[in-house]
Amino acid sequence: MFRTKTNGELRLSDVGASVTLAGWVQRTRKFGGMTFVDLRDRYGITQLVFNDEYDAALCEQANRLGREWVIQVEGKVSERSNKNPNIPTGDIEILVESLNVLNESMTPPFTIEDQSDGGDDLRMKYRYLDIRRNPVRRNLELRHKFAFEVRRYLDEKGFLEIETPILVNSTPEGARDFVVPSRMNPGQFYALPQSPQTLKQLCMVAGIDRYFQICKCFRDEDLRADRQPEFTQIDCEMSFVEQEDILQMFEGMSRHLFKSILNIDIPSLPRMTWADAMKYYGSDKPDTRFGMEFVELKNQQPDNASRELVDSLFPEGFGVFDSAAYIGAICCEGQAVLTRKQIDQLTEFVKRPQIGAKGLVYARVQEDGSVKSSVDKFYNAETLDALKQKMNAKAGDLILILSGDDAMKVRKQLCELRLEMGSRMGLRDKNKFSCLWVIDFPMYEWSDEEQRLMAMHHPFTSPKPEDIPLLDTDPASVRANAYDMVVNGVEVGGGSIRIHDAKLQQKIFEILGFTPEQAQLKFGFLMNAFKFGAPPHGGLAYGLDRFVSLFAGLDSIRDCIAFPKNNSGRDVMLDAPGYLDQSQLDELCLSVEQDK
Repeated sequence: MFRTKTNGELRLSDVGASVTLAGWVQRTRKFGGMTFVDLRDRYGITQLVFNDEYDAALCEQANRLGREWVIQVEGKVSERSNKNPNIPTGDIEILVESLNVLNESMTPPFTIEDQSDGGDDLRMKYRYLDIRRNPVRRNLELRHKFAFEVRRYLDEKGFLEIETPILVNSTPEGARDFVVPSRMNPGQFYALPQSPQTLKQLCMVAGIDRYFQICKCFRDEDLRADRQPEFTQIDCEMSFVEQEDILQMFEGMSRHLFKSILNIDIPSLPRMTWADAMKYYGSDKPDTRFGMEFVELKNQQPDNASRELVDSLFPEGFGVFDSAAYIGAICCEGQAVLTRKQIDQLTEFVKRPQIGAKGLVYARVQEDGSVKSSVDKFYNAETLDALKQKMNAKAGDLILILSGDDAMKVRKQLCELRLEMGSRMGLRDKNKFSCLWVIDFPMYEWSDEEQRLMAMHHPFTSPKPEDIPLLDTDPASVRANAYDMVVNGVEVGGGSIRIHDAKLQQKIFEILGFTPEQAQLKFGFLMNAFKFGAPPHGGLAYGLDRFVSLFAGLDSIRDCIAFPKNNSGRDVMLDAPGYLDQSQLDELCLSVEQDK
């Protein structure tokens, strides 16, 4: 056999044993007549010792070893005189008696160390080398354990893991599809699934009752830190359930994952309505590791979130506030010490095109309790003191204020400012976890591009029963029976109670602008299935990549995926996507201009 032990398991209790090890050469060091080699595999590192006095030829052979060479050694376990407390095998070493080079290696393009000298692009090109590094390998091990525990929990709860097709039909109302031409059906295309949504609903019609799948999903959309063209989803569905049943079931799964993997006990998840999330955090995925909730100082445009008017705290005098429809503020505890330069940096931050604020107003609460602000000349001391009271600010606090014509837009700008201040104040600790459910989402959102209402989640989401009458009179105000799980400001999963009545489903399609013929063409298979006794059902899906990246404390989901794409959607290791030969294009009846 190639090895009798791995490079991570030998201890002092093994001293005197004869062993065979195999792995990669991490580094070699020569001291006088002795050569030391660190041998690495997935399990750890073991130090090998070659002594010129005992076997000069073997020692000379060891001196020729290069980094990442694959070798096999036989020898005896010995206690180290200079122990290394930083590795589990640091108390022992192997006195090598024979060496077999299994494969030589070119010098790798970057160091295979925890802190590598390779940049992102280089490491992605040689990802198979990058995975040899401990941080990347640990992320993949964490991902494996996460998926294993998901399966363990769901199996114990009676769920069946069922695979659904990868080649499906293209459906509207979602992100852009990846499409696959069909050779046997010229001019027709499959789509890769953005989600097994309709298929898992059909599983409920089929009487499966409890379904899950850890599946690949595909979306042709612009990339960012928490998006990849292909990603992994924990997809789940249940029959004969209401929203509360689903929240309890998957809150239990989340609690199981935190405990079994991180040994963290998380409390019961609080629930926050979408309206409150937007009003107090400016986001439907609020980071609740810290406070700093918004305080409305003026709101003269009622919206679907609040349906209320708030009088302005400020009397007329400052044109920016006078003309604003909405004024919101956050109180940053202890931050009155920020210099004018630092506040100018914050102003430039909120004025960036990605955020779009026109400016930033600030007020410091002095040690004597008085307020010094950037708008002192417009307001008297009584108004500024009223601001302090409204914000519940105390000496040493800094108040930051944004305003504008659109309440929702300003809230989103204020959200970015809040998160930036949370980061600067050290309040976004990756080792601290704050989880919650966001519920009661709007059923629809208006699309300026399409000039129509669009489904905020997907067209199979059921409206809240009490809001169904509003579908005929005010569909924009209808709330969905939908919910998202949010962890540290990241949406890790979401779902809804589904529509199981064909007539209600048809009504939803009409509101979304589908003619009966279009709905039948795209979704007839599902609507027809509902006519054969569809049970009440609902479910949700978790983004496995996002959840694992949170557990690992990563800034990007790419670092917990074995072979990810770069920010341009390319696999630089495989050089994909690539061009096809003309013969392949002809078979598929495709005409493509290829600039090679």
